[in-house]
Amino acid sequence: METMTLTTSWLDCPPRVATRRTDRPTDGHKVAAIAETLGKPLYPWQRYVADVALELKEDGRPAYREVVLTVPRQQGKSTLALSLMLYRVLHHGDGQLMVYSAQTGKDARERIKFDYGPALKSSPFKAILDRIYIGNGSESIIFRNGGRVVAMSSGLDAGHGLTLSGGAILDEAFADIDDRREGAVLPAMMTCPTAQLWVVSTAGEPTSVYLKRKVALGRELLREDVTEGTAFFEWGADEDDDIDDLETWRRAMPGLGLSVDEGTIRHFRQTLAEPVFRRTVLNQWVDHQDDRVIPLDIWQDAQHGDTAPEGNLFFAPDITLDRAKASIVVADNEGRLELIDNRDGTAWLVDRLEELVKKHDGRIVLDGYGPAGLLGDELEKRKLPVTRYTTRDVTYAANAFYDALIERQVTVRPAPELDEAIAAARKKPVGSGWLWSRHDPAADLSPLHAATLAYHAARTKQITKRRPMVL
Repeated sequence: METMTLTTSWLDCPPRVATRRTDRPTDGHKVAAIAETLGKPLYPWQRYVADVALELKEDGRPAYREVVLTVPRQQGKSTLALSLMLYRVLHHGDGQLMVYSAQTGKDARERIKFDYGPALKSSPFKAILDRIYIGNGSESIIFRNGGRVVAMSSGLDAGHGLTLSGGAILDEAFADIDDRREGAVLPAMMTCPTAQLWVVSTAGEPTSVYLKRKVALGRELLREDVTEGTAFFEWGADEDDDIDDLETWRRAMPGLGLSVDEGTIRHFRQTLAEPVFRRTVLNQWVDHQDDRVIPLDIWQDAQHGDTAPEGNLFFAPDITLDRAKASIVVADNEGRLELIDNRDGTAWLVDRLEELVKKHDGRIVLDGYGPAGLLGDELEKRKLPVTRYTTRDVTYAANAFYDALIERQVTVRPAPELDEAIAAARKKPVGSGWLWSRHDPAADLSPLHAATLAYHAARTKQITKRRPMVL
Protein backbone atom coordinates (compact mmCIF):
# COMPACT_ATOMS: atom_id res chain seq x y z
CA MET A 1 0.00 0.00 0.00
CA GLU A 2 1.41 3.40 -0.96
CA THR A 3 2.17 6.01 1.66
CA MET A 4 -0.12 8.98 1.28
CA THR A 5 1.32 12.42 0.59
CA LEU A 6 0.13 14.71 3.37
CA THR A 7 -0.20 18.47 3.14
CA THR A 8 1.30 18.93 6.62
CA SER A 9 4.97 19.73 6.14
CA TRP A 10 5.75 19.33 9.84
CA LEU A 11 4.76 15.63 9.93
CA ASP A 12 8.10 13.82 10.23
CA CYS A 13 6.81 10.27 9.76
CA PRO A 14 3.83 10.18 7.39
CA PRO A 15 1.35 7.34 7.89
CA ARG A 16 0.95 4.54 5.40
CA VAL A 17 -2.60 5.75 4.94
CA ALA A 18 -4.65 8.39 6.73
CA THR A 19 -7.76 10.48 6.38
CA ARG A 20 -6.71 13.82 4.95
CA ARG A 21 -7.13 17.17 6.64
CA THR A 22 -9.88 19.33 5.12
CA ASP A 23 -10.52 23.06 5.45
CA ARG A 24 -13.04 22.54 8.27
CA PRO A 25 -12.23 24.09 11.67
CA THR A 26 -10.81 21.70 14.27
CA ASP A 27 -10.51 21.36 18.03
CA GLY A 28 -7.14 19.66 17.66
CA HIS A 29 -5.41 22.68 19.18
CA LYS A 30 -7.42 22.18 22.39
CA VAL A 31 -6.10 18.63 22.75
CA ALA A 32 -2.59 19.92 22.06
CA ALA A 33 -2.94 22.54 24.81
CA ILE A 34 -4.09 19.88 27.27
CA ALA A 35 -1.11 17.66 26.44
CA GLU A 36 1.19 20.65 26.93
CA THR A 37 -0.31 21.27 30.37
CA LEU A 38 0.20 17.60 31.24
CA GLY A 39 3.87 18.12 30.46
CA LYS A 40 3.68 15.81 27.44
CA PRO A 41 3.43 17.94 24.27
CA LEU A 42 1.92 16.12 21.33
CA TYR A 43 4.31 14.58 18.83
CA PRO A 44 3.69 15.55 15.19
CA TRP A 45 1.80 12.34 14.45
CA GLN A 46 -0.45 12.79 17.50
CA ARG A 47 -1.20 16.39 16.53
CA TYR A 48 -2.12 15.33 12.99
CA VAL A 49 -4.55 12.71 14.29
CA ALA A 50 -6.11 15.20 16.71
CA ASP A 51 -6.47 17.89 14.04
CA VAL A 52 -8.20 15.58 11.58
CA ALA A 53 -10.27 13.55 14.03
CA LEU A 54 -11.66 16.65 15.75
CA GLU A 55 -12.71 18.54 12.66
CA LEU A 56 -16.10 20.20 13.14
CA LYS A 57 -19.09 20.49 10.87
CA GLU A 58 -20.97 23.74 10.40
CA ASP A 59 -23.32 22.94 13.29
CA GLY A 60 -20.34 22.40 15.62
CA ARG A 61 -20.67 18.62 15.79
CA PRO A 62 -17.68 16.36 15.09
CA ALA A 63 -17.26 15.50 11.42
CA TYR A 64 -16.21 11.99 12.48
CA ARG A 65 -18.37 9.84 14.73
CA GLU A 66 -15.69 7.13 14.79
CA VAL A 67 -11.90 7.24 14.72
CA VAL A 68 -9.77 4.16 14.02
CA LEU A 69 -6.06 4.46 14.81
CA THR A 70 -3.51 1.67 14.37
CA VAL A 71 0.11 2.38 15.22
CA PRO A 72 3.11 0.42 16.61
CA ARG A 73 3.44 -0.03 20.34
CA GLN A 74 5.06 2.58 22.58
CA GLN A 75 4.57 5.46 20.17
CA GLY A 76 2.48 7.66 22.48
CA LYS A 77 -1.07 6.28 22.24
CA SER A 78 -1.64 6.62 25.99
CA THR A 79 -0.80 10.33 26.10
CA LEU A 80 -3.12 10.99 23.19
CA ALA A 81 -5.92 8.99 24.84
CA LEU A 82 -5.63 10.84 28.17
CA SER A 83 -5.54 14.22 26.41
CA LEU A 84 -8.64 13.28 24.41
CA MET A 85 -10.55 12.25 27.53
CA LEU A 86 -9.64 15.51 29.26
CA TYR A 87 -10.74 17.43 26.17
CA ARG A 88 -14.17 15.84 26.40
CA VAL A 89 -14.49 16.62 30.11
CA LEU A 90 -13.26 20.22 29.84
CA HIS A 91 -14.69 21.43 26.52
CA HIS A 92 -18.07 19.71 26.13
CA GLY A 93 -20.00 20.89 29.15
CA ASP A 94 -20.44 19.59 32.68
CA GLY A 95 -21.14 15.97 33.48
CA GLN A 96 -19.46 14.36 30.48
CA LEU A 97 -19.06 10.58 30.80
CA MET A 98 -16.40 8.73 28.87
CA VAL A 99 -15.29 5.13 29.22
CA TYR A 100 -11.85 3.71 28.69
CA SER A 101 -11.65 0.03 27.77
CA ALA A 102 -8.64 -2.19 27.12
CA GLN A 103 -8.25 -5.84 26.11
CA THR A 104 -9.53 -6.87 29.56
CA GLY A 105 -11.30 -5.08 32.36
CA LYS A 106 -8.22 -5.64 34.51
CA ASP A 107 -6.00 -3.85 32.01
CA ALA A 108 -8.41 -0.92 31.80
CA ARG A 109 -8.62 -0.59 35.56
CA GLU A 110 -4.85 -0.73 35.95
CA ARG A 111 -4.41 1.99 33.32
CA ILE A 112 -6.72 4.26 35.36
CA LYS A 113 -5.10 3.30 38.65
CA PHE A 114 -1.42 3.34 37.76
CA ASP A 115 -1.13 5.62 34.70
CA TYR A 116 -3.91 8.12 34.12
CA GLY A 117 -4.75 8.83 37.76
CA PRO A 118 -1.16 9.53 38.88
CA ALA A 119 -0.50 11.61 35.72
CA LEU A 120 -3.42 13.90 36.57
CA LYS A 121 -2.55 14.18 40.26
CA SER A 122 0.97 15.34 39.40
CA SER A 123 -0.22 17.92 36.84
CA PRO A 124 -2.03 21.28 37.04
CA PHE A 125 -5.24 19.34 36.34
CA LYS A 126 -5.13 18.22 39.97
CA ALA A 127 -7.08 21.39 40.77
CA ILE A 128 -10.13 20.23 38.78
CA LEU A 129 -10.17 16.69 40.19
CA ASP A 130 -12.83 15.66 42.66
CA ARG A 131 -11.59 12.16 43.42
CA ILE A 132 -9.97 9.09 41.88
CA TYR A 133 -11.46 5.73 42.74
CA ILE A 134 -8.95 2.90 42.73
CA GLY A 135 -11.01 0.16 44.40
CA ASN A 136 -11.08 -3.12 42.52
CA GLY A 137 -13.88 -2.90 39.95
CA SER A 138 -14.72 0.78 40.50
CA GLU A 139 -11.66 2.50 39.03
CA SER A 140 -12.67 5.92 37.71
CA ILE A 141 -11.66 9.57 37.65
CA ILE A 142 -14.24 12.11 38.84
CA PHE A 143 -13.93 15.83 38.06
CA ARG A 144 -15.38 18.81 39.91
CA ASN A 145 -17.68 19.61 36.99
CA GLY A 146 -19.27 16.17 37.24
CA GLY A 147 -17.27 14.71 34.35
CA ARG A 148 -16.17 11.11 34.66
CA VAL A 149 -13.67 8.78 33.03
CA VAL A 150 -14.58 5.20 33.89
CA ALA A 151 -12.75 1.94 33.28
CA MET A 152 -15.00 -0.52 31.45
CA SER A 153 -14.84 -4.28 31.48
CA SER A 154 -14.96 -6.36 28.30
CA GLY A 155 -17.92 -8.52 29.32
CA LEU A 156 -21.27 -8.84 27.58
CA ASP A 157 -23.01 -6.55 30.09
CA ALA A 158 -20.38 -3.79 29.97
CA GLY A 159 -21.84 -0.35 29.32
CA HIS A 160 -25.42 -1.33 30.13
CA GLY A 161 -27.32 1.46 31.87
CA LEU A 162 -24.82 4.17 30.88
CA THR A 163 -25.24 7.19 28.63
CA LEU A 164 -21.84 7.93 27.16
CA SER A 165 -22.07 11.64 26.43
CA GLY A 166 -18.31 11.78 25.86
CA GLY A 167 -17.95 8.49 24.05
CA ALA A 168 -15.48 5.65 24.44
CA ILE A 169 -11.91 4.63 23.77
CA LEU A 170 -11.50 0.95 22.90
CA ASP A 171 -7.77 0.40 23.35
CA GLU A 172 -5.81 -2.68 22.21
CA ALA A 173 -8.58 -3.72 19.82
CA PHE A 174 -6.34 -6.46 18.35
CA ALA A 175 -7.40 -8.63 21.31
CA ASP A 176 -11.09 -8.57 20.32
CA ILE A 177 -12.28 -11.77 18.70
CA ASP A 178 -15.81 -10.39 18.37
CA ASP A 179 -17.74 -7.10 18.49
CA ARG A 180 -18.74 -7.25 22.14
CA ARG A 181 -16.95 -4.08 23.26
CA GLU A 182 -18.32 -1.99 20.43
CA GLY A 183 -21.73 -3.57 20.94
CA ALA A 184 -21.60 -2.49 24.58
CA VAL A 185 -20.73 1.18 24.01
CA LEU A 186 -22.47 2.18 20.77
CA PRO A 187 -26.02 1.88 22.15
CA ALA A 188 -24.92 4.00 25.12
CA MET A 189 -23.79 6.74 22.67
CA MET A 190 -26.98 6.68 20.60
CA THR A 191 -28.54 9.82 22.11
CA CYS A 192 -25.26 11.75 22.31
CA PRO A 193 -24.63 13.46 18.95
CA THR A 194 -21.17 14.79 19.84
CA ALA A 195 -19.81 11.54 21.31
CA GLN A 196 -16.99 9.75 19.50
CA LEU A 197 -15.88 6.14 19.41
CA TRP A 198 -12.10 5.74 19.26
CA VAL A 199 -10.72 2.32 18.26
CA VAL A 200 -6.99 2.22 18.98
CA SER A 201 -4.59 -0.67 18.53
CA THR A 202 -1.44 -2.22 17.20
CA ALA A 203 -1.88 -4.59 14.22
CA GLY A 204 -3.60 -7.88 14.89
CA GLU A 205 -3.37 -11.64 14.59
CA PRO A 206 -5.58 -14.21 12.84
CA THR A 207 -8.10 -14.04 15.70
CA SER A 208 -8.34 -10.23 15.58
CA VAL A 209 -11.56 -10.30 13.59
CA TYR A 210 -12.96 -7.05 14.97
CA LEU A 211 -9.86 -4.96 14.22
CA LYS A 212 -9.42 -6.64 10.83
CA ARG A 213 -12.90 -5.47 9.85
CA LYS A 214 -12.21 -1.94 11.06
CA VAL A 215 -8.95 -1.72 9.14
CA ALA A 216 -10.51 -3.05 5.94
CA LEU A 217 -13.34 -0.52 6.21
CA GLY A 218 -10.93 2.32 6.93
CA ARG A 219 -8.75 1.55 3.92
CA GLU A 220 -11.81 1.33 1.69
CA LEU A 221 -13.07 4.72 2.89
CA LEU A 222 -9.70 6.27 2.08
CA ARG A 223 -9.74 4.84 -1.42
CA GLU A 224 -13.06 6.62 -1.88
CA ASP A 225 -11.70 9.79 -0.20
CA VAL A 226 -14.50 9.83 2.40
CA THR A 227 -13.98 12.70 4.85
CA GLU A 228 -16.85 12.26 7.28
CA GLY A 229 -18.29 9.57 9.51
CA THR A 230 -15.13 7.51 10.12
CA ALA A 231 -11.54 8.77 10.21
CA PHE A 232 -8.78 6.21 9.73
CA PHE A 233 -5.05 6.40 10.48
CA GLU A 234 -2.44 3.67 10.00
CA TRP A 235 1.29 3.82 10.62
CA GLY A 236 3.57 0.86 9.93
CA ALA A 237 5.93 -0.89 7.53
CA ASP A 238 4.86 -2.21 4.14
CA GLU A 239 4.81 -5.98 3.60
CA ASP A 240 7.90 -6.02 1.37
CA ASP A 241 10.01 -3.68 3.53
CA ASP A 242 13.32 -4.92 4.95
CA ILE A 243 12.59 -5.28 8.65
CA ASP A 244 16.30 -4.92 9.53
CA ASP A 245 16.66 -1.62 7.69
CA LEU A 246 16.81 1.50 9.86
CA GLU A 247 14.91 3.42 7.19
CA THR A 248 12.05 0.94 7.51
CA TRP A 249 11.90 1.62 11.23
CA ARG A 250 11.90 5.35 10.66
CA ARG A 251 9.02 5.11 8.19
CA ALA A 252 7.00 2.75 10.39
CA MET A 253 7.37 4.28 13.85
CA PRO A 254 6.27 7.90 14.26
CA GLY A 255 7.63 7.89 17.83
CA LEU A 256 11.14 6.72 16.92
CA GLY A 257 13.59 9.15 18.47
CA LEU A 258 10.79 10.57 20.63
CA SER A 259 9.17 7.88 22.77
CA VAL A 260 11.59 5.08 21.79
CA ASP A 261 15.19 5.07 20.58
CA GLU A 262 17.00 3.06 17.91
CA GLY A 263 19.03 1.09 20.46
CA THR A 264 15.86 -0.25 22.05
CA ILE A 265 14.50 -1.33 18.67
CA ARG A 266 17.78 -3.06 17.81
CA HIS A 267 17.52 -5.01 21.05
CA PHE A 268 13.91 -5.94 20.28
CA ARG A 269 14.95 -7.21 16.85
CA GLN A 270 17.56 -9.47 18.48
CA THR A 271 15.25 -10.74 21.21
CA LEU A 272 11.70 -10.95 19.85
CA ALA A 273 10.45 -13.67 17.56
CA GLU A 274 10.06 -12.27 14.06
CA PRO A 275 6.22 -12.41 13.98
CA VAL A 276 6.07 -10.57 17.30
CA PHE A 277 8.57 -7.95 16.12
CA ARG A 278 6.64 -7.39 12.89
CA ARG A 279 3.32 -6.97 14.69
CA THR A 280 4.26 -4.96 17.77
CA VAL A 281 7.20 -2.88 16.46
CA LEU A 282 6.42 -2.45 12.76
CA ASN A 283 2.62 -2.70 13.02
CA GLN A 284 2.41 -5.42 10.38
CA TRP A 285 -0.38 -7.97 10.38
CA VAL A 286 0.87 -11.54 10.81
CA ASP A 287 -1.00 -14.67 9.78
CA HIS A 288 1.05 -17.46 11.33
CA GLN A 289 0.55 -16.86 15.04
CA ASP A 290 -0.97 -19.40 17.42
CA ASP A 291 -4.62 -19.54 16.38
CA ARG A 292 -5.94 -20.72 19.75
CA VAL A 293 -9.14 -19.04 20.86
CA ILE A 294 -7.87 -19.20 24.45
CA PRO A 295 -4.21 -18.10 24.28
CA LEU A 296 -1.69 -20.55 25.69
CA ASP A 297 -0.18 -18.02 28.10
CA ILE A 298 -3.64 -17.25 29.53
CA TRP A 299 -4.34 -20.94 30.09
CA GLN A 300 -0.90 -21.55 31.60
CA ASP A 301 -1.44 -18.69 34.04
CA ALA A 302 -4.61 -20.42 35.27
CA GLN A 303 -2.78 -23.62 36.26
CA HIS A 304 -2.47 -24.14 40.03
CA GLY A 305 -1.91 -27.65 41.32
CA ASP A 306 -2.63 -26.90 44.98
CA THR A 307 -6.00 -25.14 44.64
CA ALA A 308 -8.71 -27.81 44.85
CA PRO A 309 -12.31 -26.57 44.74
CA GLU A 310 -14.07 -26.39 48.10
CA GLY A 311 -17.19 -24.98 49.69
CA ASN A 312 -20.17 -24.52 47.37
CA LEU A 313 -19.57 -27.13 44.69
CA PHE A 314 -21.21 -27.65 41.31
CA PHE A 315 -20.55 -30.82 39.32
CA ALA A 316 -21.04 -30.62 35.54
CA PRO A 317 -21.12 -33.68 33.28
CA ASP A 318 -20.69 -33.54 29.53
CA ILE A 319 -20.63 -36.11 26.72
CA THR A 320 -19.08 -35.99 23.26
CA LEU A 321 -21.40 -35.98 20.25
CA ASP A 322 -20.58 -39.61 19.43
CA ARG A 323 -21.06 -40.51 23.13
CA ALA A 324 -17.67 -42.22 23.15
CA LYS A 325 -16.24 -40.07 25.98
CA ALA A 326 -17.62 -38.21 28.95
CA SER A 327 -16.28 -35.89 31.63
CA ILE A 328 -17.18 -34.44 35.02
CA VAL A 329 -15.76 -31.11 36.17
CA VAL A 330 -16.26 -29.54 39.61
CA ALA A 331 -16.05 -25.82 40.42
CA ASP A 332 -16.53 -23.59 43.45
CA ASN A 333 -17.64 -19.99 43.81
CA GLU A 334 -14.05 -18.75 44.09
CA GLY A 335 -13.31 -19.61 40.47
CA ARG A 336 -11.45 -22.87 41.15
CA LEU A 337 -12.18 -25.88 38.99
CA GLU A 338 -10.96 -29.43 38.48
CA LEU A 339 -11.53 -32.21 35.96
CA ILE A 340 -12.55 -35.13 38.17
CA ASP A 341 -13.29 -37.79 35.58
CA ASN A 342 -12.72 -38.32 31.87
CA ARG A 343 -13.68 -41.84 30.80
CA ASP A 344 -14.94 -43.89 27.89
CA GLY A 345 -18.68 -44.30 27.43
CA THR A 346 -21.54 -42.87 29.50
CA ALA A 347 -22.88 -45.74 31.65
CA TRP A 348 -20.78 -44.70 34.64
CA LEU A 349 -21.90 -41.06 34.77
CA VAL A 350 -25.08 -41.13 36.87
CA ASP A 351 -23.65 -43.38 39.60
CA ARG A 352 -20.50 -41.24 39.81
CA LEU A 353 -22.48 -38.02 39.99
CA GLU A 354 -24.69 -39.42 42.76
CA GLU A 355 -21.60 -40.43 44.70
CA LEU A 356 -20.02 -36.98 44.37
CA VAL A 357 -23.14 -35.01 45.22
CA LYS A 358 -23.93 -37.02 48.34
CA LYS A 359 -20.34 -36.95 49.53
CA HIS A 360 -19.85 -33.20 49.11
CA ASP A 361 -23.34 -31.68 49.44
CA GLY A 362 -23.00 -30.38 45.92
CA ARG A 363 -25.31 -29.74 43.00
CA ILE A 364 -25.33 -30.84 39.37
CA VAL A 365 -25.56 -28.57 36.34
CA LEU A 366 -25.92 -29.84 32.79
CA ASP A 367 -26.73 -28.64 29.30
CA GLY A 368 -30.38 -29.61 29.00
CA TYR A 369 -30.23 -29.55 25.20
CA GLY A 370 -26.75 -31.05 24.82
CA PRO A 371 -25.59 -34.66 24.75
CA ALA A 372 -25.71 -34.86 28.58
CA GLY A 373 -29.30 -33.61 28.69
CA LEU A 374 -30.60 -37.19 28.71
CA LEU A 375 -29.11 -37.68 32.17
CA GLY A 376 -31.45 -35.16 33.74
CA ASP A 377 -34.49 -37.41 34.22
CA GLU A 378 -32.52 -40.24 35.84
CA LEU A 379 -30.67 -37.82 38.14
CA GLU A 380 -33.96 -36.31 39.29
CA LYS A 381 -35.48 -39.77 39.84
CA ARG A 382 -32.65 -40.31 42.31
CA LYS A 383 -33.67 -37.01 43.97
CA LEU A 384 -30.38 -35.34 43.14
CA PRO A 385 -30.33 -31.52 42.84
CA VAL A 386 -30.05 -30.75 39.12
CA THR A 387 -29.99 -27.42 37.26
CA ARG A 388 -30.69 -27.73 33.54
CA TYR A 389 -29.28 -24.99 31.32
CA THR A 390 -31.06 -23.75 28.21
CA THR A 391 -29.13 -22.84 25.08
CA ARG A 392 -29.28 -19.23 26.19
CA ASP A 393 -27.83 -20.19 29.58
CA VAL A 394 -25.04 -22.14 27.88
CA THR A 395 -24.25 -19.11 25.72
CA TYR A 396 -23.98 -16.89 28.79
CA ALA A 397 -21.84 -19.50 30.52
CA ALA A 398 -19.40 -19.76 27.60
CA ASN A 399 -18.96 -16.00 27.45
CA ALA A 400 -18.55 -15.71 31.22
CA PHE A 401 -15.99 -18.52 31.34
CA TYR A 402 -14.01 -17.00 28.47
CA ASP A 403 -14.05 -13.54 30.09
CA ALA A 404 -12.94 -14.96 33.43
CA LEU A 405 -10.03 -16.80 31.82
CA ILE A 406 -8.88 -13.69 29.97
CA GLU A 407 -9.17 -11.63 33.16
CA ARG A 408 -7.21 -14.34 35.00
CA GLN A 409 -10.00 -15.04 37.47
CA VAL A 410 -9.93 -18.84 37.06
CA THR A 411 -7.61 -21.34 38.72
CA VAL A 412 -7.40 -24.90 37.41
CA ARG A 413 -5.90 -28.11 38.71
CA PRO A 414 -3.80 -29.34 35.77
CA ALA A 415 -5.21 -32.13 33.61
CA PRO A 416 -3.95 -33.06 30.12
CA GLU A 417 -7.47 -33.87 28.87
CA LEU A 418 -8.61 -30.37 29.81
CA ASP A 419 -5.50 -28.87 28.21
CA GLU A 420 -6.31 -30.61 24.94
CA ALA A 421 -9.93 -29.48 24.99
CA ILE A 422 -8.95 -25.87 25.67
CA ALA A 423 -6.40 -25.95 22.83
CA ALA A 424 -9.10 -27.19 20.43
CA ALA A 425 -11.76 -24.69 21.55
CA ARG A 426 -13.58 -22.90 18.75
CA LYS A 427 -16.55 -20.54 18.79
CA LYS A 428 -19.91 -21.20 17.14
CA PRO A 429 -22.08 -18.13 16.39
CA VAL A 430 -25.58 -18.34 17.85
CA GLY A 431 -27.87 -15.40 17.09
CA SER A 432 -26.04 -12.30 18.30
CA GLY A 433 -23.75 -14.34 20.56
CA TRP A 434 -21.68 -17.50 20.51
CA LEU A 435 -21.06 -20.75 22.35
CA TRP A 436 -18.37 -23.41 22.18
CA SER A 437 -18.49 -25.55 19.06
CA ARG A 438 -18.84 -29.31 19.49
CA HIS A 439 -17.89 -30.23 15.91
CA ASP A 440 -14.29 -31.41 16.08
CA PRO A 441 -14.13 -35.20 15.59
CA ALA A 442 -10.42 -35.22 16.40
CA ALA A 443 -10.85 -33.69 19.88
CA ASP A 444 -12.62 -34.68 23.08
CA LEU A 445 -14.32 -31.40 23.94
CA SER A 446 -16.36 -32.69 26.86
CA PRO A 447 -13.93 -31.30 29.51
CA LEU A 448 -14.30 -27.79 28.03
CA HIS A 449 -18.11 -27.88 28.02
CA ALA A 450 -18.25 -29.36 31.52
CA ALA A 451 -15.78 -26.77 32.86
CA THR A 452 -17.79 -23.94 31.34
CA LEU A 453 -21.05 -24.97 33.00
CA ALA A 454 -19.47 -25.84 36.35
CA TYR A 455 -17.67 -22.50 36.51
CA HIS A 456 -20.74 -20.45 35.60
CA ALA A 457 -23.11 -22.26 37.96
CA ALA A 458 -20.69 -22.12 40.88
CA ARG A 459 -20.22 -18.36 40.43
CA THR A 460 -23.89 -17.49 39.89
CA LYS A 461 -25.90 -20.02 41.97
CA GLN A 462 -26.03 -20.31 45.74
CA ILE A 463 -25.87 -23.32 48.04
CA THR A 464 -26.57 -22.89 51.73
CA LYS A 465 -24.38 -25.72 53.03
CA ARG A 466 -20.60 -25.52 52.73
CA ARG A 467 -18.17 -28.39 53.25
CA PRO A 468 -14.51 -28.80 52.16
CA MET A 469 -14.04 -31.18 49.27
CA VAL A 470 -11.67 -34.09 49.57
CA LEU A 471 -11.45 -36.35 46.54
